[in-house]
Amino acid sequence: MNAVAAGRRRVAVGQVAGDRRQVWPWRRTALAAVLLLAAALPFVLPPYRLFQVTLVLVYAVALLGLDLVAGHGGQISLGHGAFFGVGAYTAAVLISRVGLPYPLTLPVAALLAFGLGLAAARPALRLRGLYLAMISFTVAVVVPPLLKRLSGLTGGAMGLPVPTPDDDQVLYFLVLAVTVAAFAGVRNLTRSRAGRALLAVKAHPAAAEVLGMRPATYQAHAFAWSAMYAGVAGALYTWTVGFVAPDSFGLALSITMLAGAVIGGLGSLAGPLIGAVVVLALTSEVNPAAPGLVSGALLIVVICLAPTGLSGLLRRAAGSLLRRRS
Repeated sequence: MNAVAAGRRRVAVGQVAGDRRQVWPWRRTALAAVLLLAAALPFVLPPYRLFQVTLVLVYAVALLGLDLVAGHGGQISLGHGAFFGVGAYTAAVLISRVGLPYPLTLPVAALLAFGLGLAAARPALRLRGLYLAMISFTVAVVVPPLLKRLSGLTGGAMGLPVPTPDDDQVLYFLVLAVTVAAFAGVRNLTRSRAGRALLAVKAHPAAAEVLGMRPATYQAHAFAWSAMYAGVAGALYTWTVGFVAPDSFGLALSITMLAGAVIGGLGSLAGPLIGAVVVLALTSEVNPAAPGLVSGALLIVVICLAPTGLSGLLRRAAGSLLRRRS
């Protein structure tokens, strides 16, 4: 019986290894096709559609950061719209008031959002539980009125216009380059020792702490990194749209981003890109009075029909297709 069981295990391991060998070339082919398609889009799309695709890339960077917290850290953040707004206003002020070149606004927005995220996360995560969600909710509520009060710097409730690059194609490729770097950064981070420790903390915080890990430290840094990604995305948003206003970065945007991350699929690199399309649709195509209602309805449908999100649904479909071909 032991020999039979060992044989079955060897067969199962062989099947898994075979599936991985089949999936890996498929993933490389799909990635190459996506990059080629992304490089060709500016030459075939009209200006408005190219603007929409650029916004999808911007939101994908923001959702990458949110996925670090929700997908890999197991925490809930309701403040990423605020960090997005901080990055957007940082770039807007530096471009319109200081005259700083566009690329140089990225590191400033990233550092400021990272610092604010770390400052918000440290006290919340020491308390554990839902305190991070409560503090991030507070950030989302406080930031828009604060931006309105700093009218001498931010333009107040009327917002702040910002000059944008003259060439839409150049802007698209700039945003695309940052997006590719952001995806590569998250991939490397999640596969590093810190990323594996974060997953261990998510799975079993007490066991991870027994093994010498400090859950609060790992989760605080993950939240800070995710805020940094949101800040970078906000700067890219300013480059793309050319206008920022406080009410654009309120709680509704945070909830829409969280819905997009869950609908796209948490814990996967494809999820933020799919979720970004959802965020764009909810923020631009849906009646402004009803994005929360539509987000909630979509969340219920996706959780019931595809608990791992649309990316998980596509992954299972691709795996089923590969098994049928073999």
